[in-house]
Amino acid sequence: MTAFDIKNYQPGDSLYLWWLGRPERPLFVGELRMARQTKGVSLLYGDAWLQSGFALSEDLPLVKCEFFPVDKETAAGAVDDARPDRWGERVIRLLDKPARLAVLDFLFYAGDERFGALGVSVSPDQYLARGMGPLPLLADAQEIERLIGQILAGEPIDEHQRRLIAPGATLGGARPKALLNVDGQAWLLKFNEPFESIDTPMVEHATMTLAEQAGIRVAGTMPVKVRQGHALAIKRFDRGQGLRRHALSANVALKAAGQALAYPELAQWLRRRGVASGGLNREQMKELFRRMVFNILIDNTDDHEKNHVLLMADSGEYELSPAFDVLPSGQALGYQQMRVGSSGADSTLANALSECDQFGMKKTEATDQMKKVCAVVADWKAHFARTGVLANDIDSLAGQIDRPFLRDQRRDWR
Repeated sequence: MTAFDIKNYQPGDSLYLWWLGRPERPLFVGELRMARQTKGVSLLYGDAWLQSGFALSEDLPLVKCEFFPVDKETAAGAVDDARPDRWGERVIRLLDKPARLAVLDFLFYAGDERFGALGVSVSPDQYLARGMGPLPLLADAQEIERLIGQILAGEPIDEHQRRLIAPGATLGGARPKALLNVDGQAWLLKFNEPFESIDTPMVEHATMTLAEQAGIRVAGTMPVKVRQGHALAIKRFDRGQGLRRHALSANVALKAAGQALAYPELAQWLRRRGVASGGLNREQMKELFRRMVFNILIDNTDDHEKNHVLLMADSGEYELSPAFDVLPSGQALGYQQMRVGSSGADSTLANALSECDQFGMKKTEATDQMKKVCAVVADWKAHFARTGVLANDIDSLAGQIDRPFLRDQRRDWR
């Protein structure tokens, strides 16, 4: 990649989308245009991509026309997942102080290390993206923590330190974060926010490893000691062996298919678009059911559609990514962010079981799966303690996870 100096960026009406599945051989995808009516970004495929590329999402078929976003202040289809998250936007606003705060500009400011395999360039002829310099290392964690404190306080950061804070990391969230190089592999580093009373990164590590015991594939996690408790390093699953994987959030995938933002609909999306070889899609439909049940029982009510990701395989089919951003929300809402079953988003196991056929299971099999998850979550306190979560934090979380509403469900279905 030839890095483009962000100081030379001039806001205009067009940028250019590139495919970086093999970063050493970028492929031009098409033109990104300012969609003024929706304050968003449209896409027009290039001729070469129409000849030999693929539809980036179902609402972006390989047709020579301009695709516009449906919702205001978004980008068309899969391009929307290339935007920086809320933390990234905050960093860009404070450090870069863009002359214009349009979605088109945020797409460019996010830089080359954004999630997935899409890149944004100032040129249609060569991939000229914003470069951030070498990624920080684990040894930089405490310095990153200090810089994040400056950002949260609205204080300036020295020019030579800005590479430690990357703006375009993930698919969603306002939690402070940075990108890391850990032994040559790409990781994400998440930090506590100043007002949080518990060591949230350590709690997330404990929750993710507990989920793994419940038969859920999870992204690799590693607690990192910093001045204020811990940060959490999370291995990126959209990178590997020098390649980048095309990724769709459930938000983009389900909207593109004209489906509701719901667990059963996501399971059916996997049935239709998932990797069929070896019945992988059927197995992942069942795993999605376990994830839904686990989220209910651990009081993860922040399980929104951007916290579920589909990764494209070489066949053009998709597979469910490892789980990420799984931890108790501490809000005791009593409902999930996506529809669970016939009773809407209600956080009940009866509701989860109500549409088990959409996950490819009969009631008896779904009940067995649910009981296994219940048994694992019943041991959450001991697991959290073994993992290193402080006793005071466990007591604080127990007020939600062990409140009668969830505790009784866990007990009744074991």
